[in-house]
Amino acid sequence: MGTAAFDGDVLVVGGGIVGLSTAYAVSRAAPGTRVVVLEKEPGPARHQTGRNSGVIHSGIYYRPDSLKARYAVRGAAEMVKFCAEYGIPHEVTGKLIVATDRDELPRLHALVQRGRENGISVRELGPAQIQEYEPEVRGLAAIHVGTTGIADYRAVAERFAEVSGAEIRYGAEVVQIDRRPDLGVAVRTRAGDVVRARVMVNCAGLRCDEVARLAGDDPGMRIVPFRGEYFELARPELVRGLVYPVPDPAFPFLGVHLTRGIHGGVHVGPNAVPALAREGYGWGVVRPRELAGTLGWPGSWHIARQHWRYGAGEIARSVSKGAFTRAVRRLVPAVEPGDLVAAPAGVRAQAVLRDGTLVDDFLIREGPRTVHVLNAPSPAATASLPIGREIARRVLAAL
Repeated sequence: MGTAAFDGDVLVVGGGIVGLSTAYAVSRAAPGTRVVVLEKEPGPARHQTGRNSGVIHSGIYYRPDSLKARYAVRGAAEMVKFCAEYGIPHEVTGKLIVATDRDELPRLHALVQRGRENGISVRELGPAQIQEYEPEVRGLAAIHVGTTGIADYRAVAERFAEVSGAEIRYGAEVVQIDRRPDLGVAVRTRAGDVVRARVMVNCAGLRCDEVARLAGDDPGMRIVPFRGEYFELARPELVRGLVYPVPDPAFPFLGVHLTRGIHGGVHVGPNAVPALAREGYGWGVVRPRELAGTLGWPGSWHIARQHWRYGAGEIARSVSKGAFTRAVRRLVPAVEPGDLVAAPAGVRAQAVLRDGTLVDDFLIREGPRTVHVLNAPSPAATASLPIGREIARRVLAAL
C-alpha cells in the first residue's frame, strides 16, 4: 500500500457542517493535504445542519469552560466574520430569554451569572422593557443577549466544501471499514467503491456510533434520536427577533422558541420527542431495527424513567396543536392555533451513555488512525469553525 494506493490523506465520513468544517480546517492548517469527504445524501447539510433554526448561539447556556461554552463564544464571532467575508446571509439580531413564571426567576438569574462567566454581555429587563424589544411578548423578567444571531447554515456548509478544495463524493454511504493501524483506513461504500486514506474522521452525526463500531471502536454511547417539530408563524410580524423561554437545566434542549429566520419567516419550535428512526422526521417513519437499537440500549430506559413527566409533555405538544399553541402563548399571548403552519422537522443526534446520562458536552474520541465526533448537537453549527480546527489538530497529529 504505497502512497499511490491512497485516495487521500484524510477521509471524512459525513458532509454536514462539522465534517465540511473539518475539511476546511485541515486544508487551512496544512495546505496540500488531500481530503476526501463521503456523504450518503445527494448533497451537503441534509440532516441536522439544514434542519435547525439557524441560530448563531451566544454561548450563554453552557457550563463555563466546557467545550460548548468556549467554542460557541469563539465560534459565534468567527461565524459572523465568515458569513460577512463570503456574502452568506446572516444577521446579529440579539435575543430575549423570558421568564413567564415565578419559579423561573432564579434560573434566569443563574443564566445572567453564567453569561458573565462566559464573557457575554447580558442586559436584565423588567416587564415594561421586554416590550421595547418585543411588543407582543409578555413576561415577568427577561435578559437580552446582544451577540446572538441567525445564519444560513446550509450555505455556510456549502461554502466550507467549496473553499476546502476537498474531493466530495455524494451518494456515498459507508457500509464497511477496514482499519490497519500500521497502514491506514479503507472504506467500502454501498455502491461498492473502496476509498483508502491514512486517517479517517467520523462526522456521521445521527450515525456516528454506527460508524465507530464499523471501525472496530466501542463508542461507549448510543445516539438516541430526538425529533424537533417546527411550525412557521403565519403572522411573522408578531415577533421582531428571537424569543426563548428559560430552559430546564436538566435537559440539553432549549424549549419551544420563536426565531426570525434569515429569509424573514418566523420559526416556532422545536419540541423534543423520541424519534422512531435515526432519520425519523415524522411519527410515520418507523425503522424497526433502529428502534430496537434504541430500546435495547439501557440508557434509553434510564432517560424514560427519570424524565417521563417532561417527555409526556413534549409528546402531548407533538400530538396536539392546542398543547403546542399553549406553550407558545406563554411567551406571545397573541398567537392563535391558526397562526401555526407545519414546517419541516429536524432530528437531534443526542449521545446517551449506558447509564442514561445525556452527554452534555461535545464529545470527540480517538482510536488508531481515527477521530470520532460522537456528540455534536446544538450549538455545533455555531461552533463549527473551532470544532473543525480541534478535529484538524488531532488528525494532523495522527498523520
